[in-house]
Amino acid sequence: MEHTRAKFIKSLLAGVAAAPVLVGACSRNNTSSSSDSSTTTTSSDSTSTTNTTTTCTATPEETAGPYPYDLSGDSAIYRTDITEGKTGIPLSLTLTIVNSNDSCAILTNARVDIWHCDKDGYYSEYDEPGYLGTEDNTGKTFLRGIQLTDSNGQVKFTTIYPGWYTGRVTHIHLEIYVGSVLKLTTQLCFPDSLNTTVYSTSLYSAHGQNSITNSSDQVFSDGYSTELVTISGDTTNGYTATFKVGVPL
Repeated sequence: MEHTRAKFIKSLLAGVAAAPVLVGACSRNNTSSSSDSSTTTTSSDSTSTTNTTTTCTATPEETAGPYPYDLSGDSAIYRTDITEGKTGIPLSLTLTIVNSNDSCAILTNARVDIWHCDKDGYYSEYDEPGYLGTEDNTGKTFLRGIQLTDSNGQVKFTTIYPGWYTGRVTHIHLEIYVGSVLKLTTQLCFPDSLNTTVYSTSLYSAHGQNSITNSSDQVFSDGYSTELVTISGDTTNGYTATFKVGVPL
């Protein structure tokens, strides 16, 4: 079943044309290095990663599958805290949504949908196999949320550091709607070294390390520096991540 899921993702990607875009602060290239357009410093289990370029361009378009789920009609999903009791290292994520075709002008009242797997690699709303066996999470909504951007073009989510599942590196899914119209579907990734650190902790170690890295991932292998979050913190106190999403309007 894991192999089938990976093939499904690959088949989706095969039909997506490469987009000339990038995330809110740097232009995309074809170099698959976590050091591209960013600097990362690590001391013990603390990490600080900062994007160092300033060009305003669009964030790359990526596949939404295989676990999207439209919950926009559920008022309870419009929320900041999306954990729903799921355990994991705390992650505070701030997203700034801008118009990449208008000098990165902020976009207010844009709808931001976010979803990712739990520390064990399972998604809410799906019945799926995993390293703990098949889990039926249909009807559950953990680690999914929606918010509208504020006057600064920002939304903030309280969540946990995502786990991983076979065939994919650690990632978070995003959809951006402007005027109720879907304008961008993308994914965010994390530094490989930080994934290794997190998955060595007691909360995540039972699942073990992921052999997939950003450069070998099916989604990010064509260049991921433009989808890499800026992140700081440690495994004890949690992490704070930021990302500027460039939407081409």
